[in-house]
Amino acid sequence: MASSKHSNGDRPELSIIIISFNTKQITLQCLDSVFASFKDKRHSFEIIVIDNASIDGSADALKTYAKTKPEIVYIANTENIGFGKANNQAAKRAKGTYLLLLNSDTIVLDNAIQKLLEFYIEHETTMQFVGAKLLEKDGKTPQPSCGPFYTLPVVFAALFLRGDYWGLTRSSPDSITETDWVSGACIMTTLKEFNAIGGFSEDIFMYMEEIDLLYRSKKLHRSVFFYPNARFIHLGSASSGGKTYPILQVYKGFIYFYRKHHSTTSLFLLKTMLKLKALTALAIGRLLNNQYLIQTYEKAYKLVEMD
Repeated sequence: MASSKHSNGDRPELSIIIISFNTKQITLQCLDSVFASFKDKRHSFEIIVIDNASIDGSADALKTYAKTKPEIVYIANTENIGFGKANNQAAKRAKGTYLLLLNSDTIVLDNAIQKLLEFYIEHETTMQFVGAKLLEKDGKTPQPSCGPFYTLPVVFAALFLRGDYWGLTRSSPDSITETDWVSGACIMTTLKEFNAIGGFSEDIFMYMEEIDLLYRSKKLHRSVFFYPNARFIHLGSASSGGKTYPILQVYKGFIYFYRKHHSTTSLFLLKTMLKLKALTALAIGRLLNNQYLIQTYEKAYKLVEMD
């Protein structure tokens, strides 16, 4: 089911893609913040909202909301097809020259989308993908949201050395910075650029999609930048239902990424590190009788063993 109020000749400057899954209130809050951020109407836009077969009333709520907003193209999927595939589905419906991939668990601060768009337009000959400054729910604390690709040393730092704390893995710069990747919670590009590299891999159900996407873009000599002057709150993991699921999906994402882009030796070393991390967390969990650690990392270890 889809509804659109754009005429064929009315092409917006920007297409914003938002994927919803069991985040009814958060998605509605996100949409409200998007519309508030365009109050001065410097740029035309459409919002393509896809609901991935939510069971929390999101579909009906979004359908009702869309009827009040001519800028919204609303699509209700009958099954959860995953984050990357749903973004690709939305991109096929997009009409804008520019494309903003925006998580449903974000809140736009001030006119951040227009800032990001204007920065992108000014630099689009030298920057093909741009990410924004993400903040924790307090609206002040920076959220690490860009970094180097996950080479084996970077993976080791992430798993064992608190890599974010030391700035070895993810960070949140205060100046415009070229980087390998930016968070998929907020990525600005063009529709042409997104399509040129084939969109998101549909073999990844959730998590690590942007790493794969931007790795493929780098191989085609595209550049990725972080722009701190456009600011968004990112609530994080809102549709994941706890911490276990994201950890397992990250494990799957690492294995997929290494199998696709690296040698069999590198894949073996990656799996060895993932198993060591799982065994270490399991030992700590048993020592502390922490059922979350035990259950999560038992599943994580089996996931690597069975792969």
